[in-house]
Amino acid sequence: MDDQGQRHEGSHVEWEELRVAGTDILEKVKELIHQGNIRRIVIRQGDKTIMELSLTWAAVGTLLAPVLAAVGAFAALATDCTIAVERLVEDEEGRGDEA
Repeated sequence: MDDQGQRHEGSHVEWEELRVAGTDILEKVKELIHQGNIRRIVIRQGDKTIMELSLTWAAVGTLLAPVLAAVGAFAALATDCTIAVERLVEDEEGRGDEA
């Protein structure tokens, strides 16, 4: 997660970590994908990275179903996990001047 706070034109990258029980992983991943501003999801169990999803390619409809199936298969066996989310956030700069 080396690009914490990395600048992009009009936006920047932020990381968020969520603690999730194994049974809730699939629903949480689906929820995050539907938010639309997620670039990457990393699922960890302890210190071990179990799965890393780059949503630049997973957002393509035909690839999304197998990705979610893999997440679901892992979730059936997992216990407590951490989901790290790389999110592209729009800068607020210049928005407060409008009346």
